[in-house]
Order: sequence, then structure tokens, then C-alpha cells
Amino acid sequence: MEINFSELKKAVSLSEKISGKHMTLPVLSCFLFVVKKNNTIIKATNLDLGIEVTVPVRSDSETVFAVPASILSSFLSQVVEYDGTVKIESISNNIQITTKNSKGVIKTVPHEDFPNIPNLDGDQKTSIPPDLLVKGLKSVWYSASVSSIKPELSSVYLYTNGDKLVFVSTDSFRLAEKKVQLPGNLKINDILLPLKNVADVVRTLEAIGENITITVGKNLISFEVDGKLRLVSRIIDGVFPDYKQIIPKTYIAEAVVLKHDFFNALKVSNIFSDKFNQVHFSIDPKTKVFEIETRNNDIGENKTTVDAKIDGEKMEINFNYKYIIDCFQSIDSDSVSLQLGGPNRPMVIKPVSGDQSFLYLAMPMNR
Repeated sequence: MEINFSELKKAVSLSEKISGKHMTLPVLSCFLFVVKKNNTIIKATNLDLGIEVTVPVRSDSETVFAVPASILSSFLSQVVEYDGTVKIESISNNIQITTKNSKGVIKTVPHEDFPNIPNLDGDQKTSIPPDLLVKGLKSVWYSASVSSIKPELSSVYLYTNGDKLVFVSTDSFRLAEKKVQLPGNLKINDILLPLKNVADVVRTLEAIGENITITVGKNLISFEVDGKLRLVSRIIDGVFPDYKQIIPKTYIAEAVVLKHDFFNALKVSNIFSDKFNQVHFSIDPKTKVFEIETRNNDIGENKTTVDAKIDGEKMEINFNYKYIIDCFQSIDSDSVSLQLGGPNRPMVIKPVSGDQSFLYLAMPMNR
């Protein structure tokens, strides 16, 4: 078969990270090529996530073969890029790849055990711009739990609320919520997307410039560009916690700070923080002082004052530095509001102006 070099390289790049390593099923570390006369489907899967990329080809015959993903990807990455075609021939138990200035022979792997990537036709379908999904997932994924003990916490929760698609994640110490405006009155069933699949979903969707079709089935979700790409992920069968009940309705103190100043103060303070990344906030409306303090018996201590507009009661409270600084990547506003409900209550962080669709909650630490 003959295939455009750039198209092949792009398909391999999209699929490589999804190929898995499996001691008892070596074919999982391979790409499966399903060659037809007008197109070739390149497949990869790790059993939890599967991808199919369709590229146009010219072929005199139809065949199927599996080739180690890392070998093919490494070979193509070293070939000088050009606009021409690549010739791929299946010879015995090998494939021969001929480019403009190079020729390689790669041993194939028996393909019969390559798992089927399920087709979700007939289930719920919704068309949506991929950038909305990418923005929502990136805004919250860092708050999901990295432990798989509670699968519903090691996931990003998606649901629709009116004309908004809502993304939520929590590890029980902090929580992030992002609302994205949907085009039209679209409806998506509640979904728990596993955290370990989110990075690959984002990476794949970022490479797509046109609307995708989301199909939700039993324990599976697919993202598809008709005739070009299909990405299928497992979804978690569980119930996300009723997180709205832990978001404070009122607060007793608020500090409004410039994001840049607050971010830099936290970075300086963290140099002197203890092994728990603990920072101590002192907020005094009377003196208009917002002070961040850290202390490490082996290193030293630091106090940094941040310019702030302060209202409410005097407060002293501790937080994990990392749990606060993570959320800045999701806030576009120049200023942020820190709303405090009391010594043992969570702090809510919101943008002050511009996009108000993001909310972040951090639980305090005991000193």
C-alpha cells in the first residue's frame, strides 16, 4: 500500500501512547493495521482506552497485520519529513517500509489476539466542539484522586445542567468545578471519566479541529470524527459524591488579591514549608493585613504580606500549599477572591472578574 508520510506519522503519533504493555498479551504493545483498498485503520488499545485512526491509502489488496508501536514510531520519527508517500509491503512475517531516502524492515506480531474496540452505535449521541471538552477537563483534572481505592474520586465527573456542561473532580481535600457553555440545548448523561484516561483524551482532542460526536453507552464513551478518528474509553460505574452540599453558602471573611501577587507569595513561602506543604494564613480586616507564614525546623521560616482588600472577621487558618497553587492554571482573572467560612471550614477560591464559570474549594489543615 501507499500512504502519505505526514498522514501516517500523525496517526502513529496520536495512537502510540495508547498502546499498552502487557506481558501475557504482547499484541497490546502493537498497532493493528487493517488495510483496505481506499483506506487503512490504525488501531491501538491498552484495554482501558482504544483508538482508531483512518487514513486514505492506495492498495491493491486487503490485509491485516500488527507491528510493534514503539519500533514503528521511532523509525518514522527519524525519517526526514517530506510531502511524499510511504510504501508499506507485507512480506512473510515482516513489513517493509520504504520512504524517500530510507527503507526499514520490521517484524510483525500475530494479530489474532488483538482486542476488539467496541462500537457504540445506537446509544446516546451528542455533537460538541472538542475545545470545550479540553477546556473543561484541563480546568479540573488535577483535583482528582490519584488513588484507585475509590474509583469515583479517581475520575472527572461530567454532567449537563441546563445549557452548561459541568466538569467536577475531587480527592476529598480539594474540589474543582468548571462550567462550559454548550452550543444549543445538548444533553449528556452523567459520566465518570477515569483520571488515568483523561490525559490521553485531552491530547487526542487537542489535535482535532472539527466537531466531535460523543456517544455514551454502558460503561463506555466514544469521541468520534466521522470517517477519521474514534476514541473509546471505559467510564466508571459509580456515583459521584453530592459535592454541592459541601460548598459553603456563606462566609465570614473574604480577601481579594491579585493572582500574580498571591501566586508569587505562595511560591516564596513554600521554600520554608514543612513536609506537609503547610502554609498559615493570617487575615485581619482591622489592620488590612493578609500574611502568609511558613516554618520548617530544619530550614527556617518566612512571612510574606500580600496586598489585599479584606472584609469580615479576623481569621487564622492553615492550608496545603499545593492544593491552593494548582488552581491558578484554571483562573483567567487578574484578581481572585478567597472566601473563608471559619477555622474548620473550606476556603472557596473564585475569579473576581471575567469568566465566572470556575470554582475551587480547599479544605484547611490542622496545625
